Amino acid sequence: MPIQSLRHRPKPGRVRLPSAPRCMPLRRLLVIGGAMLMTAVAANEMYKVLTAGTLTLLAALVLILFVVLFAWIALAFTSAASGFVCLLTGGGRHLGVSPDGPLPALAVRTALLMPTYNESTARVMAGLQAIHDSLAITGQLACFDLFILSDTTDPDIWIAEEAAFLALRVRTSGHDRIFYRRRRFNTERKAGNIGDWVRRFGGAYPQMLILDADSVMSGEAIVRLAAAMAAHPDVGLIQTLPIIVNGTSLFARMQQFAGRVYGPLIAHGIAWWHGAEGNYWGHNAMIRTAAFASQAGLPILRGRKPFGGHILSHDFVEAALMRRGGWAIHMIPTVIGSYEESPPSLADLAVRDRRWCQGNLQHAAVLSGRGLHWVSRLHLLMGIGSYLTAPLWLMFLIASILISVQARFVRPDYFPAGRSLFPDWPVIDPIRAMWVFGGTMGVLLAPKLLSYLALLARPEERRGCGGGVRAFLSLLAETLIAGLLAPVAMLTQSAHVAAILLGRDAGWQPQRRADGAVPVGQVVRLYWRHTLLGLLLGGTAWLVSPYLALWMLPVVLGLTLAIPLAAFTAATGPGRAFRRLGLLRIPEEARPPATLAEAKTLYNELTPLDGLEESGLARLARDSVLAEQHRRMLPPPRRKGQDPIDVPLLTALARIEEADTAVAAWAAMSRDERVAALGDAQALGRLLVMGATLKANGSFPSD
Repeated sequence: MPIQSLRHRPKPGRVRLPSAPRCMPLRRLLVIGGAMLMTAVAANEMYKVLTAGTLTLLAALVLILFVVLFAWIALAFTSAASGFVCLLTGGGRHLGVSPDGPLPALAVRTALLMPTYNESTARVMAGLQAIHDSLAITGQLACFDLFILSDTTDPDIWIAEEAAFLALRVRTSGHDRIFYRRRRFNTERKAGNIGDWVRRFGGAYPQMLILDADSVMSGEAIVRLAAAMAAHPDVGLIQTLPIIVNGTSLFARMQQFAGRVYGPLIAHGIAWWHGAEGNYWGHNAMIRTAAFASQAGLPILRGRKPFGGHILSHDFVEAALMRRGGWAIHMIPTVIGSYEESPPSLADLAVRDRRWCQGNLQHAAVLSGRGLHWVSRLHLLMGIGSYLTAPLWLMFLIASILISVQARFVRPDYFPAGRSLFPDWPVIDPIRAMWVFGGTMGVLLAPKLLSYLALLARPEERRGCGGGVRAFLSLLAETLIAGLLAPVAMLTQSAHVAAILLGRDAGWQPQRRADGAVPVGQVVRLYWRHTLLGLLLGGTAWLVSPYLALWMLPVVLGLTLAIPLAAFTAATGPGRAFRRLGLLRIPEEARPPATLAEAKTLYNELTPLDGLEESGLARLARDSVLAEQHRRMLPPPRRKGQDPIDVPLLTALARIEEADTAVAAWAAMSRDERVAALGDAQALGRLLVMGATLKANGSFPSD
């Protein structure tokens, strides 16, 4: 898996891709050209709104920001419109995959990879067992092996993972199909985790399916993806459309409703015009191992963090590099049976978005990479834009207020250039402004309306969303609440961009996936600045003009109510209330698929067995079988003169030497030292011998 260069063009891959759909230039002309035409018309109208003659500097800034932001939503509209047509005409058969035809027989081996980092072991193992059992029902389980690839840095979760892995093997009789590997050093994070597996084991598997810790996929979906990959030798990656499920908080239920109703239209649209130059979303995707190994070795970006170093948002870059190497990248939205979960609150979404923001801004260094397909560059540019639009929107709002302040309080200069027969009247056309505002909002909201119309045309899904009336009420509720949350997210993302530009690294934090409840004090600390800005904007707008205050009301209201909105949407009570009313429902909630239902049942059964109430060392001291299996899974000892010195291990050995008991040694260690001690046979053996006298009375502490 060689490291790829962005500065040198590689040898050209295959020129013709047999799997590429026909008429791709025409499709892209309709989508991109249509968006450019809409933007040109809107820019002309906005120009007429701002002035009847020459532009002032402030008006020019507003115009530029408006054009950039309108182009963004115009492209989303034209792409969604193409998806709407696709859905109404049957959705198409991408790569010949039928969602409900007979299952094809497989003749190749596929590895299912589950990277995990300090995650709930119950969630990971429940999802894997549900996938395993679903594959068994297809009759083609023998073609699949499952790998748990741990980058966990918490010693207690590490031992819990090993215990849960061994129990999973027993429950499924999967001793020859389910494997566990933990890295001592989690270099390059998830991308490095996958890369390590590819280098060590990838040669045995022509294909691999990348999962996430919250992923669940049906056996039928996996078999169809594996068969599609095997049938098209030019395809390097097939991305599915994951459906968000299991939301309990109001925020998570909004996310899953939006993903379920709007997602198919968006996915069909991008599949229609992306063609063989699709994108990769990091999970629930089938990948050809040879394509990934030969093309997706990520370079280390020059410079310091946060822009330099290892690439955080690796998926977009991996797809671009594989396409550069001559492999097709496809989206297949017709495959049903791919599921994931959503962050339960706005605060949790912000934690994930902070990392993604840094990763996407890093893509600026990849944009100029030699040999990339222009559509791949567009993917990277859109990833950057998804975060830069937030500060651009904020700048647009501030500039618009300043124009109003200027018109209200600054005396105009009617004869700025000396002698003139006619004065230079400063003009802003309020009627045209109203039409531009209404048209912009129409373009912004049209994809939601098109998604609803497409839902009405699919009777089974419409009933699963509660029927046409409840689905429409859900759409209104989601649009209203999301509209209020949008300026809150705008300010948060703007702060993220500013922090990254100032050189602050995001780090790597595990994602919270269950209850979204946040203490009131923490909500206040997170969002008091949003409230203050909302009050300032509202007060300024009212002093300038009541009409400006009315125009600014959605933004001002959202920011001012940021604290109660964040707390309300993170709670499960409102989520349950909406569910009782039949709102924000999705078909997978009304009639859960067998794989999802099994995963949920297993999660509830396994959660009490996580074993995190006691320390990892105490668990090994109590369970001799687990301790022996743990020893067998340890990596080889350090090679003198070849491997780097493990400072935490040396410190841990010194603490063991100085302590009288294992309890004292364990209590004196930091988390890194505990991990190092559990990962070294010598240190672990000494701790277990020291703690043998405590095993009988169970007095080993949790910490």
